[in-house]
Amino acid sequence: MKTISRRGFLGKSVVGIVSAGYLTRGGAELRADPLGLPIGCQTWPVRESLGKDFDGTLRQLAAEGFRTIEMCSPPGYKDLGFGPLVSMKASEMRERIHAAGLKCESCHYGFTELTEHLDERLAYAKELGLKQMIISTFWLPKGATLADWMRAAGEANKLGERTRQAGVQLGFHNHNFEFQKLDGQLIYDKLMGELDLQAVKMQFQVAVVELGYQAADYFEKYPGRFISMHLADWSPEKKKEVPLGQGIVDWKKTFAAAQIGGVKNSFVEMDPDAMKASVPFLHTLS
Repeated sequence: MKTISRRGFLGKSVVGIVSAGYLTRGGAELRADPLGLPIGCQTWPVRESLGKDFDGTLRQLAAEGFRTIEMCSPPGYKDLGFGPLVSMKASEMRERIHAAGLKCESCHYGFTELTEHLDERLAYAKELGLKQMIISTFWLPKGATLADWMRAAGEANKLGERTRQAGVQLGFHNHNFEFQKLDGQLIYDKLMGELDLQAVKMQFQVAVVELGYQAADYFEKYPGRFISMHLADWSPEKKKEVPLGQGIVDWKKTFAAAQIGGVKNSFVEMDPDAMKASVPFLHTLS
């Protein structure tokens, strides 16, 4: 996630595919989208707009072709743009999201807010209609050791057991720093060995292609361990993120492998213009 994104700020379940072509419902033609799932986006890139005009921003996202959104926890992200939404009740937020023609079943949370306020956040999540609560990062300090990462993973396992008992799946979202090595070992692989495969599913950030890591490789390496993914593309020539289909990610391979990984939804997350430009491309995949 860059200036507009959290990446910059922060420094075997199989899903069926709907057949290619068009599906007809009530005379209306609906495109078959990747994994047969509605196209979603993360709300972080439009957080300022959401705070100023929640309903208008939601309607704009729906008009651009998005059908699902992934929120960020208003109290957890209070100082990062979501402060104006803190006073909104979960039931009201759910109604307003639905009124715009959207659904929200996933939300990002800070690790500390879950360890300190899990019961409160779970109650809010249930009222909002969430099926997934995603740890956005462990927020470990620079210089954290592998032992620090493993301790955090152990705490996540405990959180995940509690959310599962409440009928909500906990997930973990990676950033670039999980794809660094400590003591000669890739942090991400060590996490996969420590996190309970049922208590904590993974949300893969495809943008790590910038570092040379392909989402498809991890979906195949760890079948059934994933619940979601964030979509972004990368241009080595321009040295920046570009709309999906204009960079180096092999999207057909990625979505095919996502079935093996167990992915149940995906969210575009780039600057707003790139998100909007990515929707037509996603409609071409099936």
